[in-house]
Amino acid sequence: MVTHDIQLTNGRQRTAFIGTLLLGTFGMSISQSSLSTAYPTLMREFAIPASMVQWLTTGFMLVMCLLIPTSPWLLHNIPFKKLFVSVVLTFSAGTLLCVVAPTFWVLVLGRMLEAVAVGIIFPSYQTVLLIITPVPGRGSVMGLAGLIMGSALAVGPIVSGVVLNFTSWRGLFVLFLVVMAIVLLLTPWAIQDVVGQYPSEIDGLSVVLGLGFIGVLYVLTESVSADPQWGLLGGLLVVSVLAIAWFIYRQLHRDKPLLNLRVFTSGIYTKSVFLTGISYIALIVTTILMPLYYQNVLGTSALVSGLAMVPAAVVLALLNPISGRLLDRMGGKWVVLIGQSLIVVGMAAMIWAASQRLLVLSIIMAAFIESGNAFVMMPSVTMGANDLPEDLVAHATAVTTTARQLFGSAGVAIATALLTLFTNQNAGLGKIPSQVVGFQWTFFIFALVGVGGALIALTLPKGQVKNSR
Repeated sequence: MVTHDIQLTNGRQRTAFIGTLLLGTFGMSISQSSLSTAYPTLMREFAIPASMVQWLTTGFMLVMCLLIPTSPWLLHNIPFKKLFVSVVLTFSAGTLLCVVAPTFWVLVLGRMLEAVAVGIIFPSYQTVLLIITPVPGRGSVMGLAGLIMGSALAVGPIVSGVVLNFTSWRGLFVLFLVVMAIVLLLTPWAIQDVVGQYPSEIDGLSVVLGLGFIGVLYVLTESVSADPQWGLLGGLLVVSVLAIAWFIYRQLHRDKPLLNLRVFTSGIYTKSVFLTGISYIALIVTTILMPLYYQNVLGTSALVSGLAMVPAAVVLALLNPISGRLLDRMGGKWVVLIGQSLIVVGMAAMIWAASQRLLVLSIIMAAFIESGNAFVMMPSVTMGANDLPEDLVAHATAVTTTARQLFGSAGVAIATALLTLFTNQNAGLGKIPSQVVGFQWTFFIFALVGVGGALIALTLPKGQVKNSR
């Protein structure tokens, strides 16, 4: 039976719905940002090397990317309340498996189940927030979503540190289970079926072809490993690219595609995808490079380098609601341009700051870069969705989320390769000076990427973007 999207106008209903939805998403998001702190503990617990423990992140990302393209079909074929409960239960099952895991690979299996849930909920929560909110108020609501997700990034390392100080790594997963239990208790009262239902059969072949995205992500990740198998990676890359090409062709020639790529007929949406991807590159590259700079150049401990990232994440979280309100008032062009300018200034300033070797100065520059992300990420997602018909919003957020993962993975691979290349080229300067030069060149190149984002922002229309089709 076909039903239609529902906008929630009752203030109490909206608050309960949004609060429960974001609490569930927050709990799943914090599980990602906090786990890396426990990696040294897990390496000792299971007697495994760093290359193996990274599968808790790499495997998670790969499974998540496979599920993202299915989210529009799931949203339009399963009532949202039932889908949300299923996602929370799947995440809880994976988390419980992690709590009792007797071996490392059982722990990995638990993380894969968690990734299934996250791969569905991450694009879905943005879609649902856009659906239930009238266009004039979408900026503020998405700004709130950015605040919650930014907070997860900020408090994840802190929560992990506190829990690990008082209990074992299993205590982290127990904490996530408690959060999911609260969400399940609130769901019957708060969550409603707000997404229109357009029943269709799932395209199994497209799901299989979607493995091409996982292949590309895997190649990007492994290409910067200590000993990449170039023959295997090259073959996998060719097969993955062919699968993606077939996937794209199939989506464009089906009446009911798994992922409707016709969203790219909107020029504003297409620009929003690139802007979101460029801002995510800046965020993820900063998250990777700055701890390396703190530890390798400034000589800080892992704990200090982790805490040094918290101010930037807090700034990112606090600025998201402000950027949302600005989007509602003045439209996306100037908001996004402000953000891209902050990213460029932060990246360019780090070229100078890297040589100063001052912790406080570096923290300020990282905050500049991540504050720019607050003015680009969610505003771009909102602006792109506003230029599309409502029935394409779910497909738009799924495409954006998939593209963001690809951009982020490419950014990490390129940043790591550039840092290694320029450091080795200047090895004659000495250990620390050569690393400083490596960081300077890497930040310079990504500052140029930020300039490209600013040029795209200049082509956006002034004022509010509203679908006229």
